[in-house]
Amino acid sequence: MPTTGQLLAFLTRSRLDIEIREGGLIKVWPGVYSHDQPDVPVRLRGLDLRAGEPVAVCLGTAAAAYGFDTEDTRDIHALNPQGHQLRNSDGLIVHRRDGAPLSVVEGRPATTAAWTAVEVARSLRRPRALATLDAALRSRACDRRGLTEAATRQAGRRGIVAVRDLIPLADGLAESPMESEARLAMLDGGLPTPVLQYVIVDRSRRTWRLDFAWPQYGVAVEYDGFDWHSDREQFTRDRQKRAALAELDWTMISIVADDVRTHPQDMVRRIEHEMARRIRVA
Repeated sequence: MPTTGQLLAFLTRSRLDIEIREGGLIKVWPGVYSHDQPDVPVRLRGLDLRAGEPVAVCLGTAAAAYGFDTEDTRDIHALNPQGHQLRNSDGLIVHRRDGAPLSVVEGRPATTAAWTAVEVARSLRRPRALATLDAALRSRACDRRGLTEAATRQAGRRGIVAVRDLIPLADGLAESPMESEARLAMLDGGLPTPVLQYVIVDRSRRTWRLDFAWPQYGVAVEYDGFDWHSDREQFTRDRQKRAALAELDWTMISIVADDVRTHPQDMVRRIEHEMARRIRVA
């Protein structure tokens, strides 16, 4: 990945301009170019060239490196190196985080996993904040104790109270951000805490895993993504699961994003109704 100075050692200024204009060289950052379309690692190496040292990442960029970015972060979030002055530019957001603990992930300095998870969560709505905390635990890059300690170190910062209250609810068994959002809506609605990824064996000795389960009631809830019905194999498996659960006297309720985000009270009422019905039957 050459810099302008390196390129001008064997190209004239006019030739350099032509290469850039015709796409032979792609601008990564001011004064830094690539022969290929730059991905995140290339863009980060370009920042290293500008700063003269490895640049530490934070927030969503660090979360992605640890494997728990739930927000599909596109911009690079980097810490300004001491003695340098990186500036925000298209695709780059520079932060100062004096005292933030650093680690190394994929060979690059980054704010530690727990610190990153708490810092990202502080900037999000409660449902997405829980999704980030769940994903951080699922990635095994940190544990609940680490999250609690990071929240303590970030005391007094915006959004920390909500995050601190969410940490006890975080669960690494949640398999998607929408499952995290659904669980929070259930808890906010007063439902008992569900068992996540509950495994049940049917009468044919087939094993089924349930997104949310209340074994004491024989009630399960499955979250269906937007395009689940477009997959014939998945549709068939869903029908088989429903039949298997019914044979075991379980009820399965399906929910979608609209239930979680737009009509959570209706969703909770449906689940409560089924639980109450099951108690009366028993």
